[in-house]
Amino acid sequence: MALQTQLLKKALAEAHPRLAHHLHKLTFSAFSSSSPASAQPSLVFPPFDYHPTPYNGPRADQVWEKRKKFLGPSLFHFYQKPLNIVEGKMQYLFDEDGKRYLDAFAGIVTVSCGHCHPDIVNAVIEQTKLLQHATTIYLHHAITDFAEALASKMPGNLKVVYFVNSGSEANELAMLMARLYTGNLGMLSLRNAYHGGSSSTIGLTALKTWKYPIPEGEIHHVVNPDPYRGVFGSDAKLYAKDVQDHLDYGSSGNVAGFIAETIQGVGGAVELAPGYLKLVYDIVRKAGGVCIADEVQTGFGRTGSHYWGFETQGVIPDIVTMAKGIGNGLPLGAVVTTAEIASVLSQKIQFNTFGGNPVCSAGGLAVLKVLDKEKRQAHCSDVGSHLLERLRALQQRHESITLEPLFFFNAKAITLNLFILKGIFCTDSIV
Repeated sequence: MALQTQLLKKALAEAHPRLAHHLHKLTFSAFSSSSPASAQPSLVFPPFDYHPTPYNGPRADQVWEKRKKFLGPSLFHFYQKPLNIVEGKMQYLFDEDGKRYLDAFAGIVTVSCGHCHPDIVNAVIEQTKLLQHATTIYLHHAITDFAEALASKMPGNLKVVYFVNSGSEANELAMLMARLYTGNLGMLSLRNAYHGGSSSTIGLTALKTWKYPIPEGEIHHVVNPDPYRGVFGSDAKLYAKDVQDHLDYGSSGNVAGFIAETIQGVGGAVELAPGYLKLVYDIVRKAGGVCIADEVQTGFGRTGSHYWGFETQGVIPDIVTMAKGIGNGLPLGAVVTTAEIASVLSQKIQFNTFGGNPVCSAGGLAVLKVLDKEKRQAHCSDVGSHLLERLRALQQRHESITLEPLFFFNAKAITLNLFILKGIFCTDSIV
Protein backbone atom coordinates (compact mmCIF):
# COMPACT_ATOMS: atom_id res chain seq x y z
CA MET A 1 0.00 0.00 0.00
CA ALA A 2 2.91 2.34 0.72
CA LEU A 3 4.15 1.96 -2.85
CA GLN A 4 0.65 2.67 -4.21
CA THR A 5 0.48 5.82 -2.11
CA GLN A 6 3.86 7.02 -3.37
CA LEU A 7 2.87 6.45 -7.00
CA LEU A 8 -0.46 8.18 -6.44
CA LYS A 9 1.15 11.25 -4.91
CA LYS A 10 3.82 11.36 -7.65
CA ALA A 11 1.17 11.24 -10.36
CA LEU A 12 -0.81 14.03 -8.72
CA ALA A 13 2.29 16.19 -8.40
CA GLU A 14 3.21 15.69 -12.06
CA ALA A 15 -0.31 16.49 -13.27
CA HIS A 16 -0.79 19.45 -10.94
CA PRO A 17 2.54 20.88 -9.70
CA ARG A 18 0.71 23.55 -7.71
CA LEU A 19 -0.66 20.77 -5.49
CA ALA A 20 2.74 19.35 -4.62
CA HIS A 21 3.05 21.22 -1.34
CA HIS A 22 -0.27 19.74 -0.18
CA LEU A 23 0.47 16.14 -1.04
CA HIS A 24 2.31 15.31 2.16
CA LYS A 25 -1.02 15.78 3.95
CA LEU A 26 -2.83 13.22 1.80
CA THR A 27 -3.59 9.82 3.26
CA PHE A 28 -5.19 6.98 1.42
CA SER A 29 -6.40 4.79 4.27
CA ALA A 30 -9.94 5.05 2.92
CA PHE A 31 -8.83 3.14 -0.17
CA SER A 32 -7.02 0.37 1.66
CA SER A 33 -8.62 -2.79 2.98
CA SER A 34 -5.48 -3.51 4.98
CA SER A 35 -5.27 -0.25 6.93
CA PRO A 36 -5.50 -0.51 10.73
CA ALA A 37 -8.95 -0.05 12.18
CA SER A 38 -7.97 3.24 13.78
CA ALA A 39 -7.18 4.68 10.32
CA GLN A 40 -10.47 3.66 8.73
CA PRO A 41 -13.06 6.37 8.08
CA SER A 42 -16.27 6.11 10.07
CA LEU A 43 -18.46 5.00 7.17
CA VAL A 44 -21.69 3.21 7.98
CA PHE A 45 -24.08 2.08 5.28
CA PRO A 46 -27.75 2.83 5.82
CA PRO A 47 -30.03 -0.10 6.62
CA PHE A 48 -30.99 -2.21 3.60
CA ASP A 49 -33.68 -4.83 3.82
CA TYR A 50 -31.98 -7.45 1.70
CA HIS A 51 -29.68 -10.36 2.44
CA PRO A 52 -27.58 -11.83 -0.38
CA THR A 53 -27.76 -15.51 -1.15
CA PRO A 54 -24.87 -17.44 0.44
CA TYR A 55 -22.25 -17.94 -2.25
CA ASN A 56 -20.69 -21.35 -2.75
CA GLY A 57 -19.10 -20.83 -6.15
CA PRO A 58 -15.46 -20.42 -7.20
CA ARG A 59 -13.43 -17.98 -5.11
CA ALA A 60 -11.74 -14.88 -6.48
CA ASP A 61 -8.32 -16.49 -6.93
CA GLN A 62 -9.84 -19.41 -8.87
CA VAL A 63 -11.84 -17.09 -11.12
CA TRP A 64 -8.77 -14.94 -11.68
CA GLU A 65 -6.66 -17.91 -12.76
CA LYS A 66 -9.31 -19.07 -15.24
CA ARG A 67 -9.72 -15.55 -16.58
CA LYS A 68 -6.00 -15.21 -17.24
CA LYS A 69 -5.96 -18.57 -18.99
CA PHE A 70 -9.09 -18.39 -21.13
CA LEU A 71 -10.00 -14.71 -21.67
CA GLY A 72 -8.23 -12.12 -23.79
CA PRO A 73 -5.20 -10.37 -22.26
CA SER A 74 -6.54 -6.91 -23.14
CA LEU A 75 -9.07 -7.11 -20.29
CA PHE A 76 -8.19 -4.95 -17.29
CA HIS A 77 -9.43 -4.80 -13.72
CA PHE A 78 -9.61 -2.46 -10.76
CA TYR A 79 -7.65 -3.02 -7.53
CA GLN A 80 -4.57 -5.15 -6.94
CA LYS A 81 -6.84 -7.89 -5.67
CA PRO A 82 -9.81 -7.92 -8.07
CA LEU A 83 -13.27 -8.06 -6.51
CA ASN A 84 -15.33 -11.16 -7.14
CA ILE A 85 -18.80 -9.61 -7.45
CA VAL A 86 -21.46 -12.32 -7.24
CA GLU A 87 -24.76 -10.50 -6.62
CA GLY A 88 -26.40 -7.12 -7.04
CA LYS A 89 -29.53 -5.51 -5.67
CA MET A 90 -30.57 -1.98 -6.62
CA GLN A 91 -27.69 0.38 -5.67
CA TYR A 92 -25.59 -2.29 -3.96
CA LEU A 93 -23.20 -5.04 -5.03
CA PHE A 94 -22.09 -8.02 -2.94
CA ASP A 95 -18.82 -9.94 -3.10
CA GLU A 96 -18.15 -13.62 -2.47
CA ASP A 97 -18.16 -13.03 1.31
CA GLY A 98 -21.44 -11.12 1.31
CA LYS A 99 -19.71 -7.77 1.83
CA ARG A 100 -21.85 -4.89 0.57
CA TYR A 101 -20.56 -2.15 -1.75
CA LEU A 102 -22.27 1.03 -2.96
CA ASP A 103 -22.14 0.95 -6.77
CA ALA A 104 -21.41 4.50 -7.85
CA PHE A 105 -20.16 3.36 -11.28
CA ALA A 106 -23.32 1.58 -12.42
CA GLY A 107 -21.54 -1.06 -14.45
CA ILE A 108 -19.81 1.58 -16.61
CA VAL A 109 -22.87 3.84 -16.70
CA THR A 110 -25.21 1.01 -17.64
CA VAL A 111 -27.42 0.10 -14.68
CA SER A 112 -30.00 2.88 -14.99
CA CYS A 113 -32.70 1.41 -12.74
CA GLY A 114 -30.72 -0.49 -10.12
CA HIS A 115 -29.32 -4.01 -10.13
CA CYS A 116 -31.92 -6.74 -10.62
CA HIS A 117 -34.86 -4.37 -10.52
CA PRO A 118 -37.89 -6.63 -9.99
CA ASP A 119 -39.98 -5.08 -12.79
CA ILE A 120 -37.21 -5.63 -15.35
CA VAL A 121 -36.31 -9.11 -14.07
CA ASN A 122 -39.96 -10.16 -14.23
CA ALA A 123 -40.39 -8.82 -17.77
CA VAL A 124 -37.32 -10.74 -18.95
CA ILE A 125 -38.35 -13.96 -17.20
CA GLU A 126 -41.92 -13.89 -18.46
CA GLN A 127 -40.82 -13.30 -22.07
CA THR A 128 -38.13 -15.99 -21.81
CA LYS A 129 -40.76 -18.50 -20.74
CA LEU A 130 -42.78 -17.81 -23.90
CA LEU A 131 -40.22 -17.17 -26.64
CA GLN A 132 -36.52 -16.64 -26.15
CA HIS A 133 -35.60 -15.71 -29.69
CA ALA A 134 -37.21 -14.85 -33.01
CA THR A 135 -35.69 -12.69 -35.69
CA THR A 136 -37.40 -9.76 -37.38
CA ILE A 137 -38.31 -11.88 -40.40
CA TYR A 138 -41.31 -12.85 -38.25
CA LEU A 139 -43.71 -10.59 -36.38
CA HIS A 140 -43.56 -10.17 -32.63
CA HIS A 141 -45.20 -7.50 -30.52
CA ALA A 142 -42.24 -7.00 -28.12
CA ILE A 143 -40.04 -5.19 -30.64
CA THR A 144 -42.84 -2.97 -31.97
CA ASP A 145 -44.10 -2.11 -28.48
CA PHE A 146 -40.58 -1.17 -27.44
CA ALA A 147 -39.92 0.85 -30.61
CA GLU A 148 -43.17 2.77 -30.17
CA ALA A 149 -42.36 3.62 -26.54
CA LEU A 150 -38.80 4.67 -27.41
CA ALA A 151 -39.94 6.83 -30.33
CA SER A 152 -42.38 8.61 -28.00
CA LYS A 153 -39.38 9.87 -26.02
CA MET A 154 -37.77 11.46 -29.08
CA PRO A 155 -38.32 15.04 -30.30
CA GLY A 156 -39.16 16.15 -33.83
CA ASN A 157 -39.29 13.56 -36.59
CA LEU A 158 -36.95 11.10 -34.87
CA LYS A 159 -39.43 8.23 -35.00
CA VAL A 160 -37.77 5.27 -36.81
CA VAL A 161 -35.84 2.80 -34.67
CA TYR A 162 -33.17 0.23 -35.54
CA PHE A 163 -32.23 -2.11 -32.69
CA VAL A 164 -28.67 -3.41 -32.29
CA ASN A 165 -26.62 -4.97 -29.49
CA SER A 166 -24.18 -2.31 -28.31
CA GLY A 167 -23.12 1.32 -28.52
CA SER A 168 -20.29 0.53 -30.92
CA GLU A 169 -22.69 -1.21 -33.25
CA ALA A 170 -25.14 1.69 -33.01
CA ASN A 171 -22.46 4.19 -34.00
CA GLU A 172 -21.31 1.94 -36.85
CA LEU A 173 -24.87 1.90 -38.22
CA ALA A 174 -25.28 5.66 -37.77
CA MET A 175 -22.09 6.32 -39.72
CA LEU A 176 -23.28 4.01 -42.50
CA MET A 177 -26.60 5.85 -42.65
CA ALA A 178 -24.88 9.23 -42.81
CA ARG A 179 -22.65 8.19 -45.70
CA LEU A 180 -25.42 6.54 -47.69
CA TYR A 181 -27.88 9.38 -47.16
CA THR A 182 -25.52 12.22 -48.04
CA GLY A 183 -23.39 10.50 -50.65
CA ASN A 184 -20.30 11.84 -48.87
CA LEU A 185 -17.56 9.93 -47.03
CA GLY A 186 -15.96 12.36 -44.61
CA MET A 187 -16.96 12.10 -40.95
CA LEU A 188 -16.19 14.65 -38.25
CA SER A 189 -15.70 13.74 -34.62
CA LEU A 190 -14.34 15.61 -31.60
CA ARG A 191 -10.93 15.16 -30.09
CA ASN A 192 -11.13 13.44 -26.70
CA ALA A 193 -14.20 11.52 -27.92
CA TYR A 194 -15.10 7.87 -27.45
CA HIS A 195 -17.59 6.23 -29.82
CA GLY A 196 -16.64 2.55 -29.65
CA GLY A 197 -13.93 -0.04 -30.11
CA SER A 198 -14.96 -1.77 -33.33
CA SER A 199 -12.76 -1.45 -36.40
CA SER A 200 -14.84 1.45 -37.75
CA THR A 201 -15.75 3.27 -34.55
CA ILE A 202 -12.13 3.27 -33.45
CA GLY A 203 -11.78 5.86 -36.19
CA LEU A 204 -14.43 8.06 -34.58
CA THR A 205 -12.77 7.64 -31.19
CA ALA A 206 -10.04 10.18 -30.47
CA LEU A 207 -8.20 8.89 -27.43
CA LYS A 208 -4.87 7.18 -28.07
CA THR A 209 -5.37 4.68 -25.23
CA TRP A 210 -8.23 3.09 -27.19
CA LYS A 211 -6.85 3.18 -30.72
CA TYR A 212 -4.86 0.65 -32.71
CA PRO A 213 -2.68 1.53 -35.73
CA ILE A 214 -5.19 0.48 -38.39
CA PRO A 215 -6.70 2.36 -41.35
CA GLU A 216 -9.52 4.64 -40.23
CA GLY A 217 -10.87 5.99 -43.49
CA GLU A 218 -12.22 9.49 -44.03
CA ILE A 219 -12.56 10.52 -40.39
CA HIS A 220 -11.23 13.79 -39.00
CA HIS A 221 -11.18 15.14 -35.46
CA VAL A 222 -11.88 18.79 -34.69
CA VAL A 223 -11.00 20.61 -31.47
CA ASN A 224 -13.18 19.52 -28.55
CA PRO A 225 -14.99 22.48 -26.95
CA ASP A 226 -13.80 21.91 -23.40
CA PRO A 227 -15.07 24.97 -21.48
CA TYR A 228 -12.35 24.77 -18.83
CA ARG A 229 -9.19 23.39 -20.40
CA GLY A 230 -9.95 23.99 -24.06
CA VAL A 231 -7.84 26.33 -26.19
CA PHE A 232 -10.78 28.74 -26.54
CA GLY A 233 -12.17 28.41 -23.04
CA SER A 234 -15.96 28.40 -23.18
CA ASP A 235 -16.21 30.41 -26.42
CA ALA A 236 -18.45 28.20 -28.56
CA LYS A 237 -18.09 30.47 -31.61
CA LEU A 238 -14.33 29.96 -31.82
CA TYR A 239 -14.68 26.19 -31.50
CA ALA A 240 -17.36 26.23 -34.21
CA LYS A 241 -15.03 28.27 -36.40
CA ASP A 242 -12.50 25.44 -36.15
CA VAL A 243 -15.11 23.13 -37.69
CA GLN A 244 -15.73 25.59 -40.50
CA ASP A 245 -11.99 26.01 -41.05
CA HIS A 246 -11.60 22.27 -41.41
CA LEU A 247 -14.37 22.13 -44.00
CA ASP A 248 -12.85 25.07 -45.90
CA TYR A 249 -9.21 24.02 -45.81
CA GLY A 250 -9.10 20.31 -44.92
CA SER A 251 -11.88 18.81 -46.99
CA SER A 252 -13.76 19.07 -50.26
CA GLY A 253 -16.25 21.30 -48.48
CA ASN A 254 -18.74 18.50 -48.05
CA VAL A 255 -19.12 16.05 -45.20
CA ALA A 256 -21.21 12.97 -44.47
CA GLY A 257 -21.77 13.65 -40.79
CA PHE A 258 -20.69 15.02 -37.46
CA ILE A 259 -20.90 12.92 -34.30
CA ALA A 260 -20.50 14.06 -30.71
CA GLU A 261 -21.27 13.04 -27.18
CA THR A 262 -23.07 15.81 -25.34
CA ILE A 263 -20.81 15.11 -22.40
CA GLN A 264 -17.57 13.32 -23.20
CA GLY A 265 -17.70 10.28 -20.94
CA VAL A 266 -14.56 8.19 -21.39
CA GLY A 267 -12.65 11.43 -21.96
CA GLY A 268 -13.30 12.52 -18.38
CA ALA A 269 -16.93 13.70 -18.09
CA VAL A 270 -16.27 16.87 -20.08
CA GLU A 271 -19.21 19.12 -20.92
CA LEU A 272 -19.27 20.93 -24.25
CA ALA A 273 -19.11 24.72 -24.37
CA PRO A 274 -22.64 26.17 -24.10
CA GLY A 275 -24.25 26.70 -27.50
CA TYR A 276 -21.60 24.72 -29.38
CA LEU A 277 -23.83 22.06 -30.94
CA LYS A 278 -26.34 24.57 -32.26
CA LEU A 279 -23.58 26.42 -34.14
CA VAL A 280 -21.88 23.27 -35.43
CA TYR A 281 -25.09 21.55 -36.49
CA ASP A 282 -25.86 24.52 -38.72
CA ILE A 283 -22.36 24.43 -40.26
CA VAL A 284 -22.48 20.67 -40.87
CA ARG A 285 -25.91 20.74 -42.46
CA LYS A 286 -24.86 23.54 -44.80
CA ALA A 287 -21.95 21.30 -45.84
CA GLY A 288 -24.39 18.54 -46.77
CA GLY A 289 -23.90 16.45 -43.63
CA VAL A 290 -26.12 15.03 -40.95
CA CYS A 291 -25.72 15.49 -37.21
CA ILE A 292 -25.41 12.47 -34.91
CA ALA A 293 -25.83 12.59 -31.14
CA ASP A 294 -24.12 9.81 -29.22
CA GLU A 295 -26.39 9.32 -26.19
CA VAL A 296 -24.85 6.05 -25.04
CA GLN A 297 -23.81 7.59 -21.71
CA THR A 298 -25.93 10.74 -21.42
CA GLY A 299 -29.34 9.44 -22.40
CA PHE A 300 -32.35 8.29 -20.36
CA GLY A 301 -32.45 11.16 -17.87
CA ARG A 302 -28.90 10.93 -16.57
CA THR A 303 -28.23 14.66 -16.84
CA GLY A 304 -31.19 15.30 -14.56
CA SER A 305 -32.34 18.42 -16.38
CA HIS A 306 -33.31 16.61 -19.60
CA TYR A 307 -34.12 13.11 -20.85
CA TRP A 308 -31.52 13.36 -23.64
CA GLY A 309 -28.14 15.01 -23.32
CA PHE A 310 -28.45 16.88 -26.64
CA GLU A 311 -31.48 18.72 -25.25
CA THR A 312 -29.15 20.59 -22.89
CA GLN A 313 -27.69 22.24 -25.99
CA GLY A 314 -31.08 23.12 -27.52
CA VAL A 315 -30.67 21.01 -30.67
CA ILE A 316 -32.42 18.15 -32.47
CA PRO A 317 -30.01 15.75 -34.20
CA ASP A 318 -30.70 13.87 -37.41
CA ILE A 319 -29.61 10.55 -35.88
CA VAL A 320 -29.40 9.49 -32.24
CA THR A 321 -27.44 6.48 -30.99
CA MET A 322 -27.97 4.87 -27.60
CA ALA A 323 -27.03 1.82 -25.52
CA LYS A 324 -25.96 1.13 -21.90
CA GLY A 325 -28.83 2.61 -19.83
CA ILE A 326 -31.38 1.56 -22.46
CA GLY A 327 -31.32 -2.02 -21.13
CA ASN A 328 -30.13 -1.80 -17.51
CA GLY A 329 -27.47 -4.39 -18.35
CA LEU A 330 -29.08 -6.23 -21.24
CA PRO A 331 -27.02 -6.33 -24.48
CA LEU A 332 -29.09 -3.70 -26.22
CA GLY A 333 -28.54 -0.61 -28.35
CA ALA A 334 -30.54 1.45 -30.80
CA VAL A 335 -30.34 4.01 -33.57
CA VAL A 336 -33.24 6.43 -33.94
CA THR A 337 -33.58 8.65 -36.99
CA THR A 338 -36.08 10.12 -39.43
CA ALA A 339 -38.05 8.08 -41.94
CA GLU A 340 -36.21 9.80 -44.78
CA ILE A 341 -32.74 8.91 -43.53
CA ALA A 342 -33.79 5.40 -42.48
CA SER A 343 -35.03 4.67 -45.98
CA VAL A 344 -31.50 4.58 -47.41
CA LEU A 345 -30.89 1.22 -45.77
CA SER A 346 -33.65 -0.34 -47.86
CA GLN A 347 -31.33 -0.20 -50.89
CA LYS A 348 -29.84 -3.47 -49.67
CA ILE A 349 -30.61 -6.04 -46.97
CA GLN A 350 -30.05 -4.57 -43.50
CA PHE A 351 -30.53 -7.33 -40.95
CA ASN A 352 -29.46 -7.91 -37.37
CA THR A 353 -29.93 -11.40 -35.96
CA PHE A 354 -30.30 -10.32 -32.35
CA GLY A 355 -31.41 -6.71 -32.76
CA GLY A 356 -34.91 -6.48 -31.31
CA ASN A 357 -34.71 -9.89 -29.67
CA PRO A 358 -38.01 -10.47 -27.78
CA VAL A 359 -36.32 -10.89 -24.39
CA CYS A 360 -34.18 -7.75 -24.76
CA SER A 361 -37.13 -5.78 -26.14
CA ALA A 362 -39.33 -6.80 -23.21
CA GLY A 363 -36.56 -5.79 -20.81
CA GLY A 364 -35.93 -2.50 -22.61
CA LEU A 365 -39.61 -1.58 -22.47
CA ALA A 366 -39.64 -2.37 -18.75
CA VAL A 367 -36.66 -0.02 -18.29
CA LEU A 368 -38.55 2.88 -19.90
CA LYS A 369 -41.53 2.23 -17.65
CA VAL A 370 -39.38 2.10 -14.50
CA LEU A 371 -37.60 5.34 -15.40
CA ASP A 372 -40.97 7.08 -15.64
CA LYS A 373 -42.70 5.37 -12.72
CA GLU A 374 -39.87 6.01 -10.28
CA LYS A 375 -39.05 9.49 -11.63
CA ARG A 376 -35.41 8.59 -12.14
CA GLN A 377 -34.61 11.75 -14.11
CA ALA A 378 -35.72 13.92 -11.18
CA HIS A 379 -33.74 11.65 -8.88
CA CYS A 380 -30.59 12.24 -10.93
CA SER A 381 -31.16 15.97 -10.66
CA ASP A 382 -31.67 15.85 -6.89
CA VAL A 383 -28.75 13.57 -6.05
CA GLY A 384 -26.43 15.20 -8.57
CA SER A 385 -27.18 18.68 -7.26
CA HIS A 386 -26.61 17.50 -3.69
CA LEU A 387 -23.29 15.93 -4.67
CA LEU A 388 -22.05 19.07 -6.37
CA GLU A 389 -23.18 21.22 -3.45
CA ARG A 390 -21.19 19.11 -1.00
CA LEU A 391 -18.14 19.04 -3.27
CA ARG A 392 -18.22 22.82 -3.62
CA ALA A 393 -18.34 23.09 0.16
CA LEU A 394 -15.17 21.00 0.31
CA GLN A 395 -13.67 23.27 -2.32
CA GLN A 396 -14.15 26.27 -0.05
CA ARG A 397 -12.34 24.51 2.78
CA HIS A 398 -9.38 23.07 0.87
CA GLU A 399 -7.05 25.12 -1.28
CA SER A 400 -5.86 22.00 -3.09
CA ILE A 401 -9.27 21.60 -4.75
CA THR A 402 -9.15 23.85 -7.78
CA LEU A 403 -11.95 25.80 -9.45
CA GLU A 404 -12.05 23.52 -12.44
CA PRO A 405 -15.16 21.37 -12.71
CA LEU A 406 -13.09 18.22 -13.07
CA PHE A 407 -9.48 17.52 -12.43
CA PHE A 408 -7.77 14.23 -12.78
CA PHE A 409 -4.30 12.82 -12.62
CA ASN A 410 -3.06 10.16 -14.92
CA ALA A 411 -0.51 7.51 -14.08
CA LYS A 412 -1.06 5.35 -17.15
CA ALA A 413 -4.44 3.91 -16.25
CA ILE A 414 -5.39 5.83 -13.08
CA THR A 415 -7.94 8.60 -13.18
CA LEU A 416 -9.33 10.50 -10.20
CA ASN A 417 -12.36 12.74 -10.67
CA LEU A 418 -12.83 15.09 -7.75
CA PHE A 419 -15.85 16.72 -9.28
CA ILE A 420 -18.20 14.17 -10.83
CA LEU A 421 -20.55 15.67 -13.35
CA LYS A 422 -24.19 15.83 -12.29
CA GLY A 423 -26.01 12.66 -13.26
CA ILE A 424 -23.05 10.89 -14.83
CA PHE A 425 -21.20 7.88 -13.36
CA CYS A 426 -22.79 8.37 -9.99
CA THR A 427 -26.36 9.43 -9.53
CA ASP A 428 -28.13 7.01 -11.82
CA SER A 429 -27.38 4.01 -9.62
CA ILE A 430 -27.75 5.62 -6.20
CA VAL A 431 -31.37 5.19 -5.15
